[in-house]
Amino acid sequence: MKQKDMQLFRLYPLGDTAITVQFGDSIDEATHTKVRAFSTYLDRHPFTGFREQVPAFNTVTVYYDPWQASERGFYNPYTRVTEQLQHMLKVARENGKGTKPRVVEIPVCYNGSFGPDLEYVARHTKLTPQEVIASHVRGKYQVYMIGFAPGFPYLGGMAKKLATPRKQNPRPRIPAGSVGIASGQTGIYPIETPGGWQLIGRTPLRLFDPNREQPSLLQAGDQVKFVAISEKEYWQRKEKPHGA
Repeated sequence: MKQKDMQLFRLYPLGDTAITVQFGDSIDEATHTKVRAFSTYLDRHPFTGFREQVPAFNTVTVYYDPWQASERGFYNPYTRVTEQLQHMLKVARENGKGTKPRVVEIPVCYNGSFGPDLEYVARHTKLTPQEVIASHVRGKYQVYMIGFAPGFPYLGGMAKKLATPRKQNPRPRIPAGSVGIASGQTGIYPIETPGGWQLIGRTPLRLFDPNREQPSLLQAGDQVKFVAISEKEYWQRKEKPHGA
């Protein structure tokens, strides 16, 4: 492996059944492009003993079965998996060049009870509610990771002027589909759950449905485009559980 290639990533063990691959220290689109390319390649070309992989902001954690990965004790499992990952990283980097992310359009109703904190966000940012909405829908958002709750997307790319702190007292119940802001991030609650993000709208789409073939609507690496809709359109497009 050339020194130039080694500088692109760092591998380190996470216990005795996982290896984390880190693509730099920053959280940005260029870094996550590398994460996405490797994550996609690994899913399509799993090695012997591979269990699962978990992409995050600038890392991919690879879980494996030591016994299977060692080919039943013939190799040191950590060394064996590390060597395979180093080769795969180089190939994935070459294959991932020019790959375009999937763009997912998310309709959002920002009106009335769907956005109970919209006025607060407007006051905090010294904007009008309409200016908050306009800025939010203009954003180009990158799904960096799925976490916190099943299907919950951590999105990068929100305008800095919309940054608003979390609520001091979190709500015990937030409706599924609620779109919120917390500090410099925006996200969507896929299921009903407690939470402290400032709610500015709600989508009629179901971001998580365990009965679908792919339960999570969004995946790490996707791009999100928010589109403002009316309350009437919200109810017209309100999705029911899969199979209901």
